[in-house]
Amino acid sequence: MILDDFDFFLPEELIAQEPLEKRDTSRLMVLDKNTGEIEHRVFKDIITYLKKGDCIVLNNTRVIPARLFGSKEGSGGKIEVLLLKRLEKDVWEVLVKPGKKAKSGANIIFGNGQLKGKVIDTTDEGGRIIRFEYEGIFEEVLDKLGEMPLPHYIKKQLKDKERYQTVYSKYEGSAAAPTAGLHFTKELLKEIEDSGVGIAYVTLHVGLGTFRPVKTEVIEEHHMHSEFYTIDDVNAEIINNAKKNKGRIISVGTTSTRTLETAADNEGRISAKSGWTDIFIYPGYKFKLVDCLITNFHLPKSTLIMLVSALAGRENVLNAYKTAVNEKYRFFSFGDAMFIR
Repeated sequence: MILDDFDFFLPEELIAQEPLEKRDTSRLMVLDKNTGEIEHRVFKDIITYLKKGDCIVLNNTRVIPARLFGSKEGSGGKIEVLLLKRLEKDVWEVLVKPGKKAKSGANIIFGNGQLKGKVIDTTDEGGRIIRFEYEGIFEEVLDKLGEMPLPHYIKKQLKDKERYQTVYSKYEGSAAAPTAGLHFTKELLKEIEDSGVGIAYVTLHVGLGTFRPVKTEVIEEHHMHSEFYTIDDVNAEIINNAKKNKGRIISVGTTSTRTLETAADNEGRISAKSGWTDIFIYPGYKFKLVDCLITNFHLPKSTLIMLVSALAGRENVLNAYKTAVNEKYRFFSFGDAMFIR
């Protein structure tokens, strides 16, 4: 398949710049993956499509204030650093701007010297490996000095940082939010649970590899960046019991989907495990565990729209996206949602 197979026209004004006042009042497009039939609802109506015995799976990662602004020791030149993933206790893979100021051996000062970083290596994709020095607890230093890493297409300043976190976020480590989960409220989750639907949690720390553009014309040649995930015994059992009892496994977001499909065996069973995944899901992929998907509307030519197309069919998805544009749905991180059933 080629990259242009996943292109569509998206007017810039449909890119949501800020979250709605109430999380669960976003619009919800319901897409039948078998027939291509489309319904238009509001997100809190999702409960009417869930059945007793189903299981929804949420990614409970938490976004860290991963954007740091510092200066190069000696010259004082300004450098922006974006934390991508932790490799060791104080060693991170990062993106830097401008890269030419951050050659191996360069020292970067953040704040009033509360945090220092030394560039110790470069990556194949042009990133850097930085070792940090500080006093105290790294996460507390980061809270003081770091900023929330909103996607480049969001131009407005976010007033409340918690609006770029899900209400169930728990384990810090992501450079971007698992945005399909932003639509849920605590009240809606309780209502879902009370209706007999299981709720399970996985953790995948989202790196920017998920969102990096595909640069190969033949999509099969694209390589995903690896991201760390973990699933514990309790949540694996909730998922397995639902599957065993013929309930649907409803993944909330592409990150939960990639975690589940990485961890599942060929019989669709899952066990407690942790590791790194670079799974790339595109049309032709046979799903082992995931039956349905709650997701946002994604970028043209992105790995995310490819994953959605693998589940619902490329023609169905492109028709749904064309409908979403015509109906003026809001796109991307703070945008509206789609339920593929």
